Amino acid sequence: MDRILEMTAFVAVAEAQSFSAAAKKLGLSPPTITRTVSALEERLGAPLLVRTTRSVRLTDAGRHFLDDARRILGDIAEAEQAAAGARVVARGALRMTAPVLFGEMFVLPLLRDFLSLHPQLTAQLIMLDRVVNIVEEGIDIALRIGRFDDSGLQSIELGSVRRMLVASPGYLAAHGTPHQLADLRQHRLTMSAGHSASQEWNFGTGATATSVHVDPTLTVSTLRAAIDSAREGWSITRVLSYQVRDDLRAGRLAGVLEALEPSPLPVCLVFPQSRRPSARLMAFIDLASERLSAVLAD
Repeated sequence: MDRILEMTAFVAVAEAQSFSAAAKKLGLSPPTITRTVSALEERLGAPLLVRTTRSVRLTDAGRHFLDDARRILGDIAEAEQAAAGARVVARGALRMTAPVLFGEMFVLPLLRDFLSLHPQLTAQLIMLDRVVNIVEEGIDIALRIGRFDDSGLQSIELGSVRRMLVASPGYLAAHGTPHQLADLRQHRLTMSAGHSASQEWNFGTGATATSVHVDPTLTVSTLRAAIDSAREGWSITRVLSYQVRDDLRAGRLAGVLEALEPSPLPVCLVFPQSRRPSARLMAFIDLASERLSAVLAD
């Protein structure tokens, strides 16, 4: 059976949550749609849909396959448009990963605008504070903070962020301002295990670069909790500059030992090498490069 028809039928059923509605949309009979999707499941050796008399829902395998099927069908449509010399319309599904806070603050609003501009697209944003193998996970593009070495990936640098220590003005007034690294031993430190499990904090650049072992007073599992601890005047914590940008501007937090900060970290868009990136990927890169570069330069 035609694999493209199988994927088209499956996507239509999954989106409509109905075999009859999918059949009407594709101009086929309900039995044909049922046989086509069943043939796909038999060939894959996995159930993609759970059928009841009242509903149709995706299995775990079905949810994963739906993203891949949308992406493949979008690629086919783009290839046909390009071969026919027509204007290529971005369509299909875009999968992206980004760090949690950066994703919430900047990537999510960007993706909403992007999808509004391209109504034939869908997107999935996976926010994780760890590096994901985007090739193995079938992800189109990632936003990464930090240096990496992977010859199988292309990258576009958007700007950089600082690694810095922050505390509230109230905390510094009550406990004093550290002027050298040794002073940190006299202060309460909050560390986010999710952000940096290492207790070795880097300072300085070039010949002055050094690392310091720190013993945190409090270790928390999220960055938000660590920042709250500093904002509420309880401790000093380590962050990336974008994470506390508004707090610094409003005076709720202040930089500590800024002269000893390590080199800034690059912020990049990373995607698999390809002879012909899809129209959806190129359209997103164009918009993201403009918007996120402006954010990081602000």
